[in-house]
Amino acid sequence: MLGIHHYWLFIATAVLLIITPGQDTFFILGRSLASGRPAGIAAALGITKSRVYRHLRTLLKRGYIYQAGSFEKYRIGSQLVSLSHAVAENFQLANVGNAAVTQLRDALGHFTVLSERDRDGMRVVATRAGKSMLEVQVKQGSLLPYHASAQGKLCLAFAEPALFEQVCRGKLEALTPHSITTPRALRAEIDRVRRNGYATAFHQSLVGTNSLAAPILGPGHVLRGTVAVIDSVQFLPQQPSRTQIARVMTAARQITKLLGGEAADVRSAPARP
Repeated sequence: MLGIHHYWLFIATAVLLIITPGQDTFFILGRSLASGRPAGIAAALGITKSRVYRHLRTLLKRGYIYQAGSFEKYRIGSQLVSLSHAVAENFQLANVGNAAVTQLRDALGHFTVLSERDRDGMRVVATRAGKSMLEVQVKQGSLLPYHASAQGKLCLAFAEPALFEQVCRGKLEALTPHSITTPRALRAEIDRVRRNGYATAFHQSLVGTNSLAAPILGPGHVLRGTVAVIDSVQFLPQQPSRTQIARVMTAARQITKLLGGEAADVRSAPARP
């Protein structure tokens, strides 16, 4: 007789497939369970109501859902919450970009950085040490300013226009004599970043250093983060080489693809007012 020998594993896998697309699916599943309408679940999944009841009882037994009483509505259980956290961790930028960042470091030899957007700048979430005996480094967890880092400029170029205006209303601190400190100069720089599809910060964060960064985009062309290389201006000049630019942008495209996004098109980036 045909049968499922590891039924609980089958159910867990089915739940994982259901919730993988994103938090919107969790919302729909949670509302469906709370409403107590197995018929609606059956219609959505394309299975019979009796099968829905069997699956619900199995999920209940395994702790993925719970029911306070025999006639109470089903609620999301601790096991399903834990599973959702595990799925979310697999899609964290640092995990998704791990291989691409390492390959970029190996190809160019520069200190390599993966960053994601935070409230006041770009937060460094992963790094790879370069191959030089002496090198420029950025600590994991560091917050890079929007106006004085290649990563921050990319965020201003590809995020919503309101962010640019918000940054311009604040203080544009001069970290070095070369830092951008006026809204007019910053606007011109962001326009250039949008045209090029990458950004640099020659002497702007720290004198003697430069960084080269490319955008990482998720579904809907939403900026998820940046990948960048950082080094002395001796090895990363004001105008990076074609090889350096191509390698960084290739790494960004690889991570973008893994996140389900599309490579940056400078013409489709949000226009500045």
